[in-house]
Amino acid sequence: MTLTHRVLHPHTIESLDDYCKARGGAGWEAAREMSADEIIAAVAASGLRGRGGAGFPTGRKWQTIREYCSNYERASVVVNAAEGEPGTYKDRTIIRNNPYQVIEGALIGARAVGANQIIVGTKKAFTTEIERLQHAIDDIKQAGWLDGFSIEVFGGPEEYLYGEETALLETIDGRYPFPRTTPPYRRGVREVVESAGDLDTKSSSPAHVEMAAVDHDSPAPPTLAENVETLSNVGRIIARGPDWFRTEGTKDSPGTIVCTITGSTQHAGVAEVMMGTPLREAIDLIGGGPRDGRRIVAVLPGVSNALLSADKLDTPLTYEDMAAAGSGLGSAGYIVFDDSDDLVAAVAGVSRFLAVESCGQCSPCKISGLGIADALAALSRSTASASEMVEMRRRVEEVNDSQRCSLPTQHQVIVQSLLDNFATDVDAHLEGRAAPQEPYEIAELRGIENGVTRIDERHAAKQPDWTFNAISSGKTPAERLGEHREPQPLEE
Repeated sequence: MTLTHRVLHPHTIESLDDYCKARGGAGWEAAREMSADEIIAAVAASGLRGRGGAGFPTGRKWQTIREYCSNYERASVVVNAAEGEPGTYKDRTIIRNNPYQVIEGALIGARAVGANQIIVGTKKAFTTEIERLQHAIDDIKQAGWLDGFSIEVFGGPEEYLYGEETALLETIDGRYPFPRTTPPYRRGVREVVESAGDLDTKSSSPAHVEMAAVDHDSPAPPTLAENVETLSNVGRIIARGPDWFRTEGTKDSPGTIVCTITGSTQHAGVAEVMMGTPLREAIDLIGGGPRDGRRIVAVLPGVSNALLSADKLDTPLTYEDMAAAGSGLGSAGYIVFDDSDDLVAAVAGVSRFLAVESCGQCSPCKISGLGIADALAALSRSTASASEMVEMRRRVEEVNDSQRCSLPTQHQVIVQSLLDNFATDVDAHLEGRAAPQEPYEIAELRGIENGVTRIDERHAAKQPDWTFNAISSGKTPAERLGEHREPQPLEE
């Protein structure tokens, strides 16, 4: 197989004229002549699934939003461009390469769900991406595409949880990036508050938060939240039809996927392959394969799915095949480890990242997460005792109790995959036969330049309370930040 160019164009699209010359805009033109039901049916027939990690069927999501629309308030579309998964750089690459297709997809989505507002939620630290998006919005507005629609770019904080769908909506609403239990189709970016018998839309302390409902009688509007890469496919699906989209990929996982390959390879990179491409081949095509004289022993799909051992390298990159292999496709960001790497130290680094980034709304996630991270750090330094490992295993079992987002389950499955599939590495450290190692630095990618990655090195100093103080307050972020409906700026 070879690299493809459905989403990542061979050259950067600098202007709307460039985009239209490359057959861009035809999807929006066609969508304006279609009903909402026709648009949703086409997206559903294409088999497109969310490229942000969860893999939820896109057409079904749009249909659900449509079913919960309000007769009183228009829905919103939120583009999730808050990429922060370690090992992943695909959304920022897409935006730099061609922001026009992202906005076109968002406009089609807005028409399908009856929205008139589009918000691109990214991080204010992503200055290049914000500039590219704003330039594209200005071009599109001047061309008249935005008649009847408003669109803005929202720059949010650095926290990992900001990229979680409901935490993103919370932050856009002026609060902290703490995940909530109500999904976007029930509660959107503007909450409806009941006060003295009257219903108003505002972002104040709610005595009662109104929820969107299937009878359309609720004044609460839902929100369609979609990933950058997902929306980048929509314009061509509407312009060329769902059958065209299915000409690449597999029956159950059609289309292409934009992969990030980092770690112990010849070089790092981001590129697009057909769904169904074996993981080994993607590593070879994008990362140049293993380093000279080395062999790959494991691959970690970001910090959201289990470690894959070397015998699973020929697993096709599809939702169903990666799940059958005991892991997941995730956001297609793959951190490669070879026989010179210490997998215990690597997972210790992942554990620290997740424990620090936990918000603490769910106590087991934060408390057990920090305990797991401490035990793995001791294990990687070859100082852990057998009793500490017993306690760590207990914490792994309970870390996702009462969870309201996927972070604690991510923590659980990654650590459990180390314990189950790489027991010899664990035993070597426990018995003092492995050289002591400090936990690896696992953090958000800041860039890939000439095949070399640059990570957020400042994360090593981040405390579990989300400060950068020399000593942590001992409080969880949820405790320290107090009334999260009257937020203060988070530390940069």
